[in-house]
Amino acid sequence: MIQIKKTGENGMATALEPNKTKIAKRVIEVFEFFNENSRKATVMDIVRRYGRPQSSTSELLSSLVEMGLLYKDSRSRYYSPTPRLAALGTSAQPDIIRDGRLFAFMDCLARTTRNSVALFGMVGTYVQVFHFSPGANPLMRNIDYGASEQLSSSAAGQLLLSTLPPDQAGRMLWRLNAEAPPETKFNTAEIRTNISTFRRQGYAVGPAGFTPGLNVATVLVPRHGAERALALGVVYQAASSLEPGSLIAAMNEGIAQCTTRAAMDYPAPVPAQLMMAG
Repeated sequence: MIQIKKTGENGMATALEPNKTKIAKRVIEVFEFFNENSRKATVMDIVRRYGRPQSSTSELLSSLVEMGLLYKDSRSRYYSPTPRLAALGTSAQPDIIRDGRLFAFMDCLARTTRNSVALFGMVGTYVQVFHFSPGANPLMRNIDYGASEQLSSSAAGQLLLSTLPPDQAGRMLWRLNAEAPPETKFNTAEIRTNISTFRRQGYAVGPAGFTPGLNVATVLVPRHGAERALALGVVYQAASSLEPGSLIAAMNEGIAQCTTRAAMDYPAPVPAQLMMAG
């Protein structure tokens, strides 16, 4: 178990109690439970989904109600998120995320292509799903918010690596390969070549990672100043006849329109050739 250390008042390092890490994880699980198809939940819904004790889950939900992050219906005993929960952290995000334009475009793209759409970010040596718009294909619903994969194992991760200086990306690849078990070690030179290509072209197509048999077509989201790199990707079955080039063009066009449209406009349209594709 990894122990995170902090410095106490006496200047000595003390281990952060593992219990506190577990509590933080359970809070995030509650937040991630709510989505378009799960707008409300009982205590037992949370207990069954994550296998948590009923008593501590009930206490946690009550605390979140007291903080104004969840509503509780006294008659049905259902919990649901408040606007405060939705607003947490949004003011510090790029405009197209803060205003909801990028997420609206992702939903539109998922509906029209019937494939799942994900917003990826880099967390340490992992690529993580920051936001997810599920498509109609049940196989792709196995990927969800917070899912992580090694940067080297996903085209989206390699695209994010391409935003780093080459020497820094090289060090991260060396670390990933050094720490990988024998069966998951990779050809460092091959990945370096991929990253160089992705850096030059600004998009990537290849294995999605996360779940076998899936590919991803992914592009970089424009950023300003010190903003962290983000990648938008459409996840589709590797055996499908979907044309990745059309997806790349649609995402680039949609993102461009998201950055210029007013916040109240409808999301950017998806090209007709992608309608019901995949």
